Amino acid sequence: MIYKKSFYALILSIIFSAFILPAYSEDNSGITSLRQTSKAFAEVAKKVSPSVVFIQVESVKKNIQTTPFQSPFSDDFFKRFFGESLPDFPQQPQMPADKNVVAQGSGFVFSSKKSLLTDRSYILTNNHVVEGADKIHITFKDGTEFNAKVVGTDPKSDIAVLEIKDSSHPALSLGSSSRLEVGEWVIAVGNPFGLSHTLTVGVVSAKGRTGLGINDYEDFIQTDAAINPGNSGGPLLNLDGDVVGINTAIFSRSGGYMGVGFAIPVDLVSNIAKQLIDKGEVTRGYLGIVIQSLTPELSKSFDLDVSKGILISQIAEESPAAKAGLKVGDLIVRFQDKDVAEVGDFRNQVAQTSPGTTASLAIIRNGKRILVNVKIGHLDKTPATAKAFTQTADELGVVVQTITPELAKQFNVKTGEGVVVSEVKRGSLAAMAGIRSGVVILQVNRKAINSAAQFKQAIDKSRSDKQVLLLIRDQNMSRYVVLSWR
Repeated sequence: MIYKKSFYALILSIIFSAFILPAYSEDNSGITSLRQTSKAFAEVAKKVSPSVVFIQVESVKKNIQTTPFQSPFSDDFFKRFFGESLPDFPQQPQMPADKNVVAQGSGFVFSSKKSLLTDRSYILTNNHVVEGADKIHITFKDGTEFNAKVVGTDPKSDIAVLEIKDSSHPALSLGSSSRLEVGEWVIAVGNPFGLSHTLTVGVVSAKGRTGLGINDYEDFIQTDAAINPGNSGGPLLNLDGDVVGINTAIFSRSGGYMGVGFAIPVDLVSNIAKQLIDKGEVTRGYLGIVIQSLTPELSKSFDLDVSKGILISQIAEESPAAKAGLKVGDLIVRFQDKDVAEVGDFRNQVAQTSPGTTASLAIIRNGKRILVNVKIGHLDKTPATAKAFTQTADELGVVVQTITPELAKQFNVKTGEGVVVSEVKRGSLAAMAGIRSGVVILQVNRKAINSAAQFKQAIDKSRSDKQVLLLIRDQNMSRYVVLSWR
């Protein structure tokens, strides 16, 4: 009997060792792995937090209109009954027209210089954080504070570089956004809602996001790491603590985080930041063409046997593209040594090519593949004729294009009837009025327009009034919109 009990005990011991202990070991291994991941996040926080800054911006908004109180007895209606001899009541003085505005954001040190004659650090942030600033005040995690000055800004990419007289805080190392893969862990550090040096984690949800209408030049990293108001300008980092992007915008219906955030890739940032420090401005390449993505319908219409490429729908006179012999209807399939598939990516490639560079384009024309060499022009030094089909109205915050047959087909509008809005600046008058890309502007101040040049002339005439009346058509609905920048 004792023998049997010992035998059963041995069997139970073997079963426990074979099944229970491995399960416990596996559970323990999972917890260990989570602890290691947690430690990795903590190490990044310790490494980068001393270099992240809280930015406070002060600006004075001028021409804030207020209506003074006026006695109703001064109205003609009352004078008609009480006579002209009735004295007017004194008016209250008009309130001051200027208003102090305070905003906030994030930034980080990316370069420092220390020598006998130089003691400075450069800080990267978003242009929209410091745009229009009269005073910029930054605070480090250790509590040290500095007044910063703007070295240069680039509104088209929403990048700004600041400078402070200090080199005691370490600069963050810049990684490579091109090597970043969808699904990788990323970490966002910033100051959401003024909560200094907040860290959130997530993954890369997507890369190469373009056409969002946030910036003129877009190539966003999409992430689900929580980004909220105040995070703008802060770094997006990999697990090594290297910067892979600058947190810039969120998609939200509530104004807060909804799981979709966007960061400017560091490869684009570093190129622009260097130009801002060296020259105070950004130089971009220019071809002088209107382009659109190749859809299956367009591919069939042009009798193309390819599914990727960028279709040329218009070419400006005397532009680099015209001089190189490019034609409307050409399909660009390769630029330099890279295949072309997305409109936004192609625009970025051209813009980042130095003016004067001879670039090689592979195009398909009439079913044949042709190599064309184009001398890249300077975007800000193009002739007026080269810009006639695209115009920008900074007061309104829109870019419009003359409607070509290709654009008419793309947006389902009529050629020669209005201009199509191709870009809308975030936070602009147009954006707040509900105008978006694809909307057609039919009239300006009750006069019909049918080209970008006519649109520009009409807007120029409205500048003295600081107000414009637009008739717009969005899909099948038309409405009037009054935009005022008084």
